[in-house]
Amino acid sequence: MFDLTNPPPDFIEDPYPHYRQLRLESPLLKQSDGSFLVSNHAALEQIYKDTARYSSDKKEVFKPRFGDSPLYEHHTTSLVFNDPPLHTRVRKIMVGAMTPRAIAGMEDGLIAMIDKLLDNLPGVSDNNQVDIIAHYASQIPLNVIGNLFDMPLDEREPLRDWSLAILGALEPTISAEQQALGDKAVTAFCDYLDHLVADRKRYPGDPDTDVLTRLIHTEGETLTHSELLQNCIFTLNAGHETTTNLIANALCSLNDNPEQKDLLLSTPAVIKTAVDEFLRYESPNQLGNRLTTSEVTINDTVIPAGTNLHLMIGAANRDDKVFSDAEKLVLTRSPNKHLAFAGGPHSCLGLNLARMEGRIAIGRFLQRYPLFAVTDRVRSQRLRFRGFQQLTVSL
Repeated sequence: MFDLTNPPPDFIEDPYPHYRQLRLESPLLKQSDGSFLVSNHAALEQIYKDTARYSSDKKEVFKPRFGDSPLYEHHTTSLVFNDPPLHTRVRKIMVGAMTPRAIAGMEDGLIAMIDKLLDNLPGVSDNNQVDIIAHYASQIPLNVIGNLFDMPLDEREPLRDWSLAILGALEPTISAEQQALGDKAVTAFCDYLDHLVADRKRYPGDPDTDVLTRLIHTEGETLTHSELLQNCIFTLNAGHETTTNLIANALCSLNDNPEQKDLLLSTPAVIKTAVDEFLRYESPNQLGNRLTTSEVTINDTVIPAGTNLHLMIGAANRDDKVFSDAEKLVLTRSPNKHLAFAGGPHSCLGLNLARMEGRIAIGRFLQRYPLFAVTDRVRSQRLRFRGFQQLTVSL
């Protein structure tokens, strides 16, 4: 039986054969702790839409895991792990900074920033070999979200390490060392934000473009100080790790599928559908969770209230009942009903920003370095977030 807390040795490197077996044989699979793995697209779609019977609130699940700790406070206060009214209140405040108009206004600056990173890549290379995680993919969302919060450029360096430590604590199993690193990162992040918030209260920015000012100064809506800090951390983390993975996974997938790379080179407009296909094919976020609030039936199985469900996003996005040639990268795929951004009221708030970052970062890299080739890859050892620790390319 597949055990999420002790997956097969080859699962991290290539989970997709295991996902296929789960969908075919056990699309709803009970785990030893009473939780269930859900791996088919139709069930995930149903769960995402039904917020009454499937809760995002993680207080009950995280209390025995984290105890009274900084990680517990963060992960039970942030937008993604909450139900209304907190979820509704925070999302309403933040959505104004993510309108299509606001995102379109970021495009010229994003292009300039990406072109500068591309200009600098040869300068950081060793024999024409560059780690594009460190020098490209991670730098883009880090600076985009830093700009959204109007964070000083010289204060952004610790953000990536803090983010990796905090999100790493969401893995199905973690060590005491990983938890300690996560707690330390939350504390350091909050200490930094305390100073940033105090400064922004004295000198407010433009609430149409500055997310922090919007969170502090939205008329008729208020957040407690803890809610403010934790949702700042959540926004910075959510946009950073997943977009880094999107860009790196896409470039690696193009390397491994040369005919699709040639298609994108010959027809650059294909990037419009390609980004969603990259998200489907190698989903940056592979795993989500919900808690049943009442007795439910999934895949003809009755599940009691209070049951933790592991939503296998990476498996659902290769469901051949929804996607033809599901195991193939098809950049022109349309429609594309992938679940990389989750769904329902909890669909990713920054999905349009992520699509724009992916479109520009992948497209401009390929146009600048059409002959790039992956020469070394070190896969991240995490189950929830699929990406690379290092991805070395020859330019």
